Amino acid sequence: MITAIELGDFLSHSQTKLEFGNGVTVFVGQNGAGKSSIIDAITFALFGQHTRKSNKGLIKRGSNQGFAKVEFNINGKQYQAVRKIDNKGGLAAKFSENVNDEFLEIAAGERKQFGESMTQEVEKTIGLGFEKLKIASIVQQGELNAIIKAKPKEFKELLNAIIGIDKLDVASEAMKTITKNFREKIRDEKGYDDTHIDILLRELQKSIIDLEESRPQKEQLVIKQIELQKEVSSLRAKLEIETPKIDKINQLELRKKELQSYAKEAIQAIQQEITEKEHKIRDCEGCFEHISLKNDLEQKMERIELAVEENQKRIQELTGKVASLKEKLLLAEKIQLKDNKCPVCDSKVEKLNPLFQEEHLKQEIITIKEQIISAEKERVAYNQKRIEFSKKLQDVRDAEATLRAHSIKDQEDIRKIQGEIKLKKENVQKIPLSINGNLLEISQIDSNAKRIFESITKLEEETKGFNEEEFLNLKKSINEKQTTLSQTDQRLGAIIEKISKYEEQIKSTQKIVSDLKVVKKYVEKLDIIQMNIFSRDGPVAMSLRSWALNTISAKSSEYLTLLNTKIQRIALSEKARDISITCYSKSEVLDLESLSGGEQVSVALALRLGMASLLGASNLNLMILDEPTTHLDAERKKALVGVLSQLSDIANIGKPMQFIIITHDAEIFEDSNVERIYKFESAEQGSKVIAL
Repeated sequence: MITAIELGDFLSHSQTKLEFGNGVTVFVGQNGAGKSSIIDAITFALFGQHTRKSNKGLIKRGSNQGFAKVEFNINGKQYQAVRKIDNKGGLAAKFSENVNDEFLEIAAGERKQFGESMTQEVEKTIGLGFEKLKIASIVQQGELNAIIKAKPKEFKELLNAIIGIDKLDVASEAMKTITKNFREKIRDEKGYDDTHIDILLRELQKSIIDLEESRPQKEQLVIKQIELQKEVSSLRAKLEIETPKIDKINQLELRKKELQSYAKEAIQAIQQEITEKEHKIRDCEGCFEHISLKNDLEQKMERIELAVEENQKRIQELTGKVASLKEKLLLAEKIQLKDNKCPVCDSKVEKLNPLFQEEHLKQEIITIKEQIISAEKERVAYNQKRIEFSKKLQDVRDAEATLRAHSIKDQEDIRKIQGEIKLKKENVQKIPLSINGNLLEISQIDSNAKRIFESITKLEEETKGFNEEEFLNLKKSINEKQTTLSQTDQRLGAIIEKISKYEEQIKSTQKIVSDLKVVKKYVEKLDIIQMNIFSRDGPVAMSLRSWALNTISAKSSEYLTLLNTKIQRIALSEKARDISITCYSKSEVLDLESLSGGEQVSVALALRLGMASLLGASNLNLMILDEPTTHLDAERKKALVGVLSQLSDIANIGKPMQFIIITHDAEIFEDSNVERIYKFESAEQGSKVIAL
């Protein structure tokens, strides 16, 4: 049983500690005073589970962390379970056993991946998990009286939940999933599952019909193919005889074009040679006349060079005389007779030397300058003659170079070239300008032209009598037959492929259908298992409910015999889809509606305890009733207190039952023998608990 509960900043409780003993403990107080928080504290401390939306919602408003601690005794051993939570969502948990007045840790935390789970250790110790404890030990508001007030169908659903029929639903869904996955696996492997057998059989029948229709078509196409192959072979034999002729005709045309092209090239070569020789004659024209003047020009050039040299010397001499006379003139200007006396020695002079006479000197300078001008004119004339002779000498050298370039030595060479030009022009005029001309004349150009002409003659002889139109018609006929044969081959190939496809498809479909029939039998067995074992209304579920009803009936009857009522036995039975409750006294069947309020409460508690026993009653031997008086009249409320008082004092398999009653009807316990009553009040600091 639970011996103590402690809450710190947990929901509405700042610091609350409650102690419990055997029998009935009652929590009284108005709604919102924190009574039901004790249930969340118990389930959170033991299993980490609660009725709030999130773990953070368990922390008292304004606090950073909170905790719930539960101490309980089982088989003479004392245990303690503590869980803490902070506002960041962090959790801490520890489960301990009291050994020699010291709590030693059994498990801490929920690291299941490391094999550590406090919840698992608590479940082992108590004997129940959170879900089963809720059904076995926690009766929510309205649930107590609802057991006997519930409609038969609703009672059946409650029973299904208690004995875990919903697990059959889970198993049934699992079976459906297994069947679905199995079908998907088969569908992945084969492309179909057992639901497609009828479709595949229809496809198989269609493939067989198509196959039978395709075989005659194949035979007809094979016959047509053979006929066409013979016709094409015959035509190709004729074509092989005529084909070389068309090739030779093509060669004949090529040879004629080759001869014409060669003739044109020969004419062009001769004309090019004539042009080059005519150009050579034009270049050499007048060259011998220039060369004949070479000696005379060289002599004249030598005389001009000598005259130019002498003229240059004379100009230099005259220029020197002018310079000397100018110096004497400067001196004469200074020497002037004064009174027929020398300005130097003052001696008497009758007449000055002409060399010192200013007029004489000026006249001499003028005369010499005129001589210089005359000499300059001669020099200009000489230079012009020198340029003229130089040009003529250059013409002589150019003429010599031209003759050397053309390898011309004399006039006889010129006359030979002129003769060659005349002869080549006559030959060009003899060559026909068109291929339609006389091929024989063209062949006379040279040996190569003659060889081409002989080849043309031979080809004309070999292709004599060839009809190109008939040849083209023969080729056209072969192409048409070949096209028809190709189309026939394609159609035959397509029909052969279709037949092969039908045969393969028939074989494959037959194999798939055979395999799927095996799959269908297997799935049918799975469906039978699902219907018979996992269905709510199947044999297994009915057997479970029958066993459960008998067990609950027996256990509930045991509890009723311990209570002071006229009811001796309760029998639960399933009829169709409903569960009915029948009460028996020693001598008669009792109608539930005829029972007193206390008797109805006794029946409800007995059924509830019987259900708890069915679940493998908790080692805590605890039952929490949350607002069990809701919807009860005054008589039934007092009856409930009396029944609870009796049950708390009666040994249950050698163990007393512990009840925690949560209610706001404090007055119903005023005259009871309930020893522990806690009053819950709402205060500014949180819930306040007072032991009454």
